Amino acid sequence: MSLIFDNYLLLAIAAPLALALAIALGLPKRWSVRLSYIAFAIPLLIALHCWWRFADAGQRDGYAFLATYHTGLGGLGIGLKLGLNGISLPLFVLAGVVGFAAGLYAIQSQAERLKIYLMLLLIMQGGLMGVFASVDIFFFYFFHELALIPTFIMVGVWGGRDRNYAAMKLTIYLTAGAMISLLGLIALYVKSGAHTFDFVALRAYLAAHPLAETVQGNIAGLLLLGLGILVSLWPMHTWAPLGYGAAPSSAAMLHAGVLKKFGLYGLVQIALPLLPAGLVHWSHPLAWFAVIGNVLIVGLITMAQRDLKQMIGYSSVMHMGYAFLGIAAGGIIGPGGVVLLMVAHGLSVALLFLLATAVHHRTHTFAMDEMGGLAQKAPVLAAFFVAATFASIGLPGFANFWGELAIFVALWKFSPVITALAVAGVVISAIYGLRAAARVFFGPSTAHFDGVAARHPPVDLRWSEKIPALVLLAVLFFIGFWPKSVTVPLDAALAPVPLVAAK
Repeated sequence: MSLIFDNYLLLAIAAPLALALAIALGLPKRWSVRLSYIAFAIPLLIALHCWWRFADAGQRDGYAFLATYHTGLGGLGIGLKLGLNGISLPLFVLAGVVGFAAGLYAIQSQAERLKIYLMLLLIMQGGLMGVFASVDIFFFYFFHELALIPTFIMVGVWGGRDRNYAAMKLTIYLTAGAMISLLGLIALYVKSGAHTFDFVALRAYLAAHPLAETVQGNIAGLLLLGLGILVSLWPMHTWAPLGYGAAPSSAAMLHAGVLKKFGLYGLVQIALPLLPAGLVHWSHPLAWFAVIGNVLIVGLITMAQRDLKQMIGYSSVMHMGYAFLGIAAGGIIGPGGVVLLMVAHGLSVALLFLLATAVHHRTHTFAMDEMGGLAQKAPVLAAFFVAATFASIGLPGFANFWGELAIFVALWKFSPVITALAVAGVVISAIYGLRAAARVFFGPSTAHFDGVAARHPPVDLRWSEKIPALVLLAVLFFIGFWPKSVTVPLDAALAPVPLVAAK
């Protein structure tokens, strides 16, 4: 057997990238579309298989499905090493699920230059699977950049209103964030003295030779700034609502749902165990930026939105504040809640972007003031949207509930005042979410919608829209009713983390 078949994780990365290469080399459109179904399905099936078999797979150094394909590249200690631990497993599954849903939606979208559109989406998918499967920090960063580049192109070429400005702002902010993050990772490599990017080896070395607290604080500050920009930490968040509002649906689903989690994942997987004192040093400033900026200020801005897609974009920024609060709280419960919330938010925001586009196709507008009464014409769409809204709010029964609950529990030990402010954000999210559902689906019909309906009678969700929506909603329900499917391996991976909440 070739190396590809010796390890599932490499196949999950290689399948979409191989088809993207074939399309670039001139594969006919008919075969490009047909093979795209397979290329998006392979990462999903492998992710679900790894999730199912993780407990029995056998682990080494805390990782299952561990395989090394190259070591010591250029004498720098860089090697392609793939594996999953309890932290990366849920996000690897998230990438497979959202990628499959976004791919199905893209194939049926009949977008202009569909071949190129699918090629870029496949590159994003391959890069995302690589981010969460990489054990080597260099390749963790490399795969993120590979997935990020198509985002700029897709927004600039297939985007909607203000796409050129949005693409430029995305490029400036995310490039700056990526460069600052790279500086932090290089500083970690140099200051550690371990001469390796292998996370397992680096963790073992720093456990025996910990960095000085000042050095940890400086490197953690760089990572928090760079990764914070990538995750839209306030006040460096303005690229996100604009970018998601302009992005084509599948690109918004993949970026907001998965790629945006790169920064948070890096903080939990890398910074928490390697720079514990550094994160404790920044924990209180981080918590106040998150709760005042992301949760309260951005939450109030979200309430003021009248554009459906912009509202979803701002709500995504708001919910990232809860994730930063979980990191600031520390311990095991805080970061565990962050991973749970990352997965839940990724699924629910991808579903909301898909459904917002479905609403636009039936109303020909994103302006909520011009909508109303759509539930009578599209009851299934209304049911999906209300369910996605309940999930985003954190209603019990959905995965989001467990993530937010764990963060609030950890946060109470950190600061009761910050906890009270954070809980107020739940009320804010309920107001804008339920008000949007009421305006779009259950309010009185508007003159604009009546005119559109007279010319183009709206129909309910088609199967090309139902299937990806069902996939996302099913996983939200599954984790919501069986959170142990995520928390058991997650707790085992987080248990050795020495970080405790700052006093």
